[in-house]
Amino acid sequence: MSETFTKGMARNIYFGGSIFFFLIFLALTYHTEQTFPERSNEAQLTESVIRGKTVWEQNNCIGCHTLLGEGAYFAPELGNVFQRRGGEAGFKPFLHAWMKMQPLGVPGRRAMPQFKLSEQEVDDIAEFLKWSSNINTNGWPPNKEG
Repeated sequence: MSETFTKGMARNIYFGGSIFFFLIFLALTYHTEQTFPERSNEAQLTESVIRGKTVWEQNNCIGCHTLLGEGAYFAPELGNVFQRRGGEAGFKPFLHAWMKMQPLGVPGRRAMPQFKLSEQEVDDIAEFLKWSSNINTNGWPPNKEG
């Protein structure tokens, strides 16, 4: 091999590397598309979950909370709140009680606003948070309290 680096060699490295990484990109895209349906929990989507997502968006919950790592880091992560706060048996009563007693009025702590949601809206948010807790997130959040 010669000791000089020619333009032809540089061109071959550039195009060869570009093709190599483009093929890797295509393979990873294909893999993601194949595994997405089993990871997304799409089969469990109900009207109640959709209404809960609508309430979530209308009240800008993501302006303070994170969900699956996305959103503001001001208030707790809610991706696993369903398991943290009672699961199937106790989550809805917990959420109803929590929403009714807002704001807490603890000195030195910013309060969650009182949104005055109806019982149905709180049930729908509970269903949305239950649904989102069943998404395969590869272990996110990294700790129990989010």
